[in-house]
Amino acid sequence: MALVGLGFGEKVHLPALRDCPLTEPVALWHHRPERLQQACAASGLLGFERYEALLDDPRVQALVIATPPEPRFALAQAAIAAGKHLLLEKPVALEASQIEALQRQALAAGVTVAVDFEYRAVPAFQQLAALLRQGAVGEPWLVKLDWLMGSRADASRPWNWYSQRAAGGGVLGSLGTHAFDTLHWLLGPTRAVSALRSTAIAERPLADGSGRMGAVDAEDIALLQLELDTGASLSVPAQVSLAAVTRPGRGYWIEVYGSDGSLVLGSPNQADYVHGFQLWRSRAGGERLELAPDPALAFASTWPDGRVAPVRRLIQWWAEAALERRPMVPGLGEAVLSQRVCEPTGVRRGAAGGRQRLEADALTPVSP
Repeated sequence: MALVGLGFGEKVHLPALRDCPLTEPVALWHHRPERLQQACAASGLLGFERYEALLDDPRVQALVIATPPEPRFALAQAAIAAGKHLLLEKPVALEASQIEALQRQALAAGVTVAVDFEYRAVPAFQQLAALLRQGAVGEPWLVKLDWLMGSRADASRPWNWYSQRAAGGGVLGSLGTHAFDTLHWLLGPTRAVSALRSTAIAERPLADGSGRMGAVDAEDIALLQLELDTGASLSVPAQVSLAAVTRPGRGYWIEVYGSDGSLVLGSPNQADYVHGFQLWRSRAGGERLELAPDPALAFASTWPDGRVAPVRRLIQWWAEAALERRPMVPGLGEAVLSQRVCEPTGVRRGAAGGRQRLEADALTPVSP
């Protein structure tokens, strides 16, 4: 097993890989030799400066690719061509068509590809999913998802790839891909979407210490309205608010309202996006009551960084699927549906008050 890309990979994927009995990390790759050497010294793992040499090593049967979004598609293509199983961070690629190409390539090569939609592995989210399957709200009428974070509210935070839409930056790729997959999993795929995107901090200091500023064209706020296809006669409207510049921010909250009551899941935690979730239920006409966590869904182990435990659970699912040579869920199919929501068409660029803004898109079909 090799880890490609550090940062989130080193902090989250590496301890998860080491804890899973079905995976053994043996190698690291990074495009900067000095960063690679630092990680190898800290981890004791072998480092590869050439990606091709990593793929040629017989000890490497699978890869976790946790680089920034822009290079992921080419790295994944090469890995699949070499017959390696993959766990990909999201967004998997910059365009849904690229993910579809990876899906075709993986099917032909017979490799198992997972995508790190880790909220599917968080106990509180699994409990919410089970209640919805059991009809806890009756017929769903309305969904509201707020994910309001302050991670980029500091205007002195340096410019990097996250500031560039062409490099896969922005709140749609970082938060939206997770949010859309969660809604698809809980209720059904998106049938149509309208979007309003905005960039509140239009420039950031370059990281070279020159004092110069770099223009930001990736959105840090996105407001969307989705139509979710639940398979019933009527689609379910979903209101989604995403932001990386709301300080302190509400955190992550999902509210599902239906004919027989409601379910609310949320956490104000700004640190690791996983700790602190609580679940409430109300029946028609009744008060909202907090539900106790389902012990059957609890993690076997936890870490100070709450992100490690769900990634560890997802890695277990992936390793089992790879050993059995079967498809993985969540995988590339789920990534395609999520990425399509990130690609609304027909937006018109405008500017107001020094802030870059995008006017609302027309409703655009998003076929499942």
